[in-house]
Amino acid sequence: MAKISSVADLMTLQAESKAKAAAKKDKIIVNVSLATCSIASGGKVVMDAMKDEAAKQGISNVEYMQSGCMTYCHSEPTVVVTLPGKDPVCFGKLDETGARELVQKYLKSGEVTGTVVPVNYNRVEL
Repeated sequence: MAKISSVADLMTLQAESKAKAAAKKDKIIVNVSLATCSIASGGKVVMDAMKDEAAKQGISNVEYMQSGCMTYCHSEPTVVVTLPGKDPVCFGKLDETGARELVQKYLKSGEVTGTVVPVNYNRVEL
């Protein structure tokens, strides 16, 4: 990333960030925590199962991300799903079966399923 040395540089970065966000507005964003505790709890299996089930269900507008610690060690593996136009929802205590059900119900029709982890932070919008 280039060094920001003026307000104009900051405004350019903001415009670029907004353009990237607009390009993602019709995508389902799936963020799987793959920190040490999540991997040990089966996070990689969950991510693979979700990718496989989304392909089987014909859901192609999904962008997968992986992140480090989300501070939800008590509920690992955790996945944060953001449906287009909706607030993010964090699902926890997933296994392969729960991950497939999450795709079949929440990604496909918006029906909440499984264990929802309450949000304890505020998102910053650009």
